[in-house]
Amino acid sequence: MNGILLTKTLRDQGFSYDEVIRRHRRGDLERVRRGAYATPRDRELGRDDRHRRLVQATVPQLVAGSVVSHGSAAVMHGLPVWAAAIARVHVTRPDDGKRRTVLHVCGAPLAAADITVVDGVAVTSLARTVLDLARTRPMEQAVAAADRALREGLPPQLLAEGLLRMERWPGVRAARRVVAFADPRSESVGESVSRVRIHLDGLPKPELQYEILGPDGRVIARVDFYWKEQRTVGEFDGKVKYGRLLKPGQRVEDVVFDEKRREDAVRSEGHEVARWIWHDCWQPGVVRDRVLRAFARGSH
Repeated sequence: MNGILLTKTLRDQGFSYDEVIRRHRRGDLERVRRGAYATPRDRELGRDDRHRRLVQATVPQLVAGSVVSHGSAAVMHGLPVWAAAIARVHVTRPDDGKRRTVLHVCGAPLAAADITVVDGVAVTSLARTVLDLARTRPMEQAVAAADRALREGLPPQLLAEGLLRMERWPGVRAARRVVAFADPRSESVGESVSRVRIHLDGLPKPELQYEILGPDGRVIARVDFYWKEQRTVGEFDGKVKYGRLLKPGQRVEDVVFDEKRREDAVRSEGHEVARWIWHDCWQPGVVRDRVLRAFARGSH
């Protein structure tokens, strides 16, 4: 299954248990988890791909009725997820939950509509995955996943219907908050986290992806956040963002220079600009103070 070699399969192919151990010690096989190996070429996988591989190695060893869920389902769906959410493989089944070294079993009902198949693995649907994350993960993480799912076409109605089925479930109030807050206009995880920080810091709600016009009526910039009354622009700066803006043959330095010219054009039209980076998003008050200083400059 997707490069996973189960010990049982290797034994069926004629390899003895000692041979499997020797191949592992020689580096011919990498142990993914108890009873499952992969080839060495998989060692350079990124974090999410390694977890996807762990899911693939775990699924054949699960009892019937287990469905991959929560952070593990998020990885399978391609949603953004934090490391703590995939410290174990999460599965849901309609019995009591339990934790093991590799596995975290969540006991909860599963309707037929809550289950889909991704890469041959039974996982919770996109809507159910978003709601499970919204019930169990911090708001920043849950909103990032919800924003991405909505941006990729998840109908909001499916989230509303799922919330009704979870009316008395643990964490449902947090899930309602996330669903009400989610917005498909956020174009990156950094923008989603920034939006939550703006909200938690008590700043006015900004407009998203706002277009700044020049004197001739043409668009000179589309900005992450905009406060119309204060004529203030908010921009999240991240390395991924600059990589996304690269055109063929361009270097990151070129994009940074273009961004500087773009910001100068925005300021020349009478707008103030507040910028922040990833580190700032996790420091309560930093983004707020930066935005408020821009508000103050704009009022003069």
